[in-house]
Amino acid sequence: MSQERLMKVLLEPHVSEKSTNVAEQANQVVFKVVPDATKDEIKQAVEKLFEVSVEGVQVVNVKGKNKRNRFGNGKRKDWKKAYVSLKAGDDINFIGTE
Repeated sequence: MSQERLMKVLLEPHVSEKSTNVAEQANQVVFKVVPDATKDEIKQAVEKLFEVSVEGVQVVNVKGKNKRNRFGNGKRKDWKKAYVSLKAGDDINFIGTE
């Protein structure tokens, strides 16, 4: 896999109440990823960017919601999120270095 592709696989960390609970209880981190990303690509990208050991990756395809606005009905984009399990002792700090 090319280095260029690995840098583009992860879009952003997904922060929600559920992802915070998963991070505390199961040592997992949640990311929004490109829709055509594979589990192997996600694993390699996280290991390269954050220098941690990854135990496993679970992927979920999230359907976009149907919404109404003044122009009629619309639909939000479908997207993909990845739950990345880290080995014990590893941690990803998004705020800064400590």
